[in-house]
Amino acid sequence: MSIEDTTVDQDRKKNRYNFDRHTPEYRHRFEEITQEMQAKCPVAWSDTHGGHWVAADSTAVFELARCPHVSNDHDLTGDRNGYKGISIPTAQRAQAVRGGMLEMDDPEHRLYRQVLNPYLSPAAVKRWDPVIDEIVRASLDEKIESGRIDFVDDLANIVPAVLTLAMLGIPLQRWSLYSEPVHAAVYTPESSPDAARVAEMHRAMGLDLLNSLIEIKANPRPGLVDGLIKLRIDGEPAPDLEILGMLGLLIGGGFDTTTALTAHSLEWLSEHPDQREMLSREREHLLDPATEEFLRYFTPAPGDGRTISADVTVADTQFAEGDRLWLSWAMANRDPQVFPDPNDVVLDRRGNRHFSFGLGIHRCIGSNVARAVFKKMLVAVLDRMPDYQCDPEGTVHYETIGVIQGMRNLPATFTPGKRQGPGLEETLDKLQKVCDTQELAAPVTERPDIARID
Repeated sequence: MSIEDTTVDQDRKKNRYNFDRHTPEYRHRFEEITQEMQAKCPVAWSDTHGGHWVAADSTAVFELARCPHVSNDHDLTGDRNGYKGISIPTAQRAQAVRGGMLEMDDPEHRLYRQVLNPYLSPAAVKRWDPVIDEIVRASLDEKIESGRIDFVDDLANIVPAVLTLAMLGIPLQRWSLYSEPVHAAVYTPESSPDAARVAEMHRAMGLDLLNSLIEIKANPRPGLVDGLIKLRIDGEPAPDLEILGMLGLLIGGGFDTTTALTAHSLEWLSEHPDQREMLSREREHLLDPATEEFLRYFTPAPGDGRTISADVTVADTQFAEGDRLWLSWAMANRDPQVFPDPNDVVLDRRGNRHFSFGLGIHRCIGSNVARAVFKKMLVAVLDRMPDYQCDPEGTVHYETIGVIQGMRNLPATFTPGKRQGPGLEETLDKLQKVCDTQELAAPVTERPDIARID
C-alpha cells in the first residue's frame, strides 16, 4: 500500500474505538461502553481481532443490516471471495462447516430458508404448545417438592433442547447429549484447559447428528432433518456438509439463546419482586410486552459479523470491499433515540421494535419458537414457584458475552409444592410416542392440527 493509500485508509478509519466484546470488561462495562460509542463514534474502527468496524447505534445497525453490499458469506474453500462469515474472529471450530444459511447470501440463503418456513411459522409452532407444556411441567415436577432448583440446569437448558430435537426428528431422550456441548462451547474459551473435553463432547454430538442424518435418509421420518434432505438445488440434493451446518445453526439457535433469555429474566424478576407480582397478576396484558422488553434488554445473541462486499458509504462512513463489520444488536437495543430510558426494564414498553432477532433477510427464523418456549417457562414458574428467590452467591454468568449473553447456573429456593404428573424421563418417553404416532414434526402444510396429549 502506497503512502497515499495509507493516508486515505487512515482517514476513513479516523473514528476509532478499542472494542473487544470477548473480554470480561465488555460485560461489566457494557452500558458505559455503549453510551460512549453512541455519543462519540456510533460507527468505529477497532484494531482488535485483525481489525473490524463496529456499528453501535440503531441508525447505523439498521442501514448496514439491510445494505445490499454487506455479506454473510463464509467461503471455506476460498473459491469465491474468501469472506469469513459471521464470527469475529473466526472460531477454530467453525473452519470446517459453514454456519448454515446464516453464513450464506441470496439466492443460496433463500433456498435453505424456504425449507424451514413450514416448520417454524407461527401456526407450525402453535401445534407444539401441549408438548412444551408437558416438558415444562415435568421439569418443574422434578424439583417442586424439594424447594430448590437451578433454573438453568433444571429448566431452561432442558425445555428448548427437547423441543428442538422433537422438531428436528431426533429422539427426545438424547437432549443432554446435545445440550451440554452446545452451552459449553459458548462459555469455554478455546484457550481454556477444559477446551479439549468440550471438543470431545462436540465430536460425540456431531457423530450422533451425522448418524441421525444417515438414518433418516435411509428411513425417512418427519422433521426438519427430513425437510433438508428433501431439498433440491438445481435438481440435486443439498450437500451433507451444508445440511449439517444448517442443523448446527438450528441447534445452536434453539438452545442457548432461549436459555439465556429465560435465566436473565427470572434473575431480574427475583431482584424486582414488585414487578414480578405485577407481571403475574396482569399477565393477560403484560406478558407479550414484557417478553419483548426482556428480549431487548438482555439481547441473548448480542450481534453478528459481516463482510463489506463493495466499496460503499453508509452511515457517513466509507467502507472498503473486504472490510469486516460487527453489527451490535445489543448496543442498538440501548439507543436512547429509539428506546426512552434504554437501561431500564419497562415491562409495558410500547413500540418496542428491538433488534434482538436481527434485521433484513437473515432475521432469526426461530423467533416464534423462542417466544413460545420462553413464555411457557416463565408463566409456569410464576404459577408454581411464585415466591422463588435466586441465590446471588451461586449464580454464574458467562464470563464474556461476545457470543451469547448467558448463564451457567441460576440456583433458587421457593416454598415446596406438589407434583402434577410423572417425572422427566417418563414424560419424554410418552412425548416420543406422541411425536411418532401423530407425526408432529411434519411441516404444517401436511400436519396442521395441534398436538393431542392424553
